[in-house]
Amino acid sequence: MAAANRGATGWRANIVLYAALAANIGIAVAKFIAAAITGSSSMLTEGVHSLVDSGNQLLLLYGQHRAKRLPDHEHPFGYGRELYFWAFVVAILIFGLGAGVSVYEGWQHIVEPEPLADPWIAYLVLAIAFAMEGTSWWIALREFGQAKGDTPWWQAIRESKDPAGFIVLFEDSAALAGLIVAGIGIWLSHELADPRIDGIASIVIGLLLAAVATLLAREAKGLLIGERANEGVIACVRRILDREPAILHVNHVRTIHTAPDRVFVAVSADFEDSLTMGEGEALIERLEQELKQAMPQLSSIYIRPEKVENAQEVVAVG
Repeated sequence: MAAANRGATGWRANIVLYAALAANIGIAVAKFIAAAITGSSSMLTEGVHSLVDSGNQLLLLYGQHRAKRLPDHEHPFGYGRELYFWAFVVAILIFGLGAGVSVYEGWQHIVEPEPLADPWIAYLVLAIAFAMEGTSWWIALREFGQAKGDTPWWQAIRESKDPAGFIVLFEDSAALAGLIVAGIGIWLSHELADPRIDGIASIVIGLLLAAVATLLAREAKGLLIGERANEGVIACVRRILDREPAILHVNHVRTIHTAPDRVFVAVSADFEDSLTMGEGEALIERLEQELKQAMPQLSSIYIRPEKVENAQEVVAVG
């Protein structure tokens, strides 16, 4: 379970992002050249798709850089969640530019179909793009697979607090599917002598991108608003506190991610009445050290002595 929380915020994430960026820039240039030669709507759409993906990788790299800034007076918990903001922007760009341009371009080619030129250049570019995109996809899949551990794939995506890994994975998956759709669209256009089919393929690619963008926006929104740590982290905090004899009851453990690899935790616990203030302070300090040693991702820990009945009243009111 902890694997879903690890994320790939270090060099692993950069490998995924740099591989995707290099692939998409090269593919975008090739697709635009092929679209200009063949007049293919779906090829032009795929070029725009790759160009948008390239910009997305740059935004995620920028977000990672900004998220590493140290805490200051205005942002005492740091800037880690700025990465979540840029992840949300990426989802909007995929929807607005990628999906929007694809659907518009497809509709234009259905209303005003243009005869297609020799398709073999398009097929060659699609094959090269599929190989490059597939390499980027495999790197993203491998890195996310290592990060998730034994956690099921969909659960790992839902619980992941590092958007860089799963965004690239979804982008590359959509790109591979789009290449297949573009190839089928070009082939059917020539086989049936109907250039409008290529426009339909462009619309299908746009709808595919819209679905991916919606899914990514939903995940990014949850991270931006603030999500708790996974159950494994919460259970570990409770386990450490429960074995302390001076703590009668752990009322609640509330967590929130301030970055992919940083967690703020607030604990309410019922302490022995016989503890003096000095003993209580020493106990809290020792517990904080033990918690950080067990889970380095706990960047900020707040432990509040509180009677069980008082804590229950607060929960009821809240």
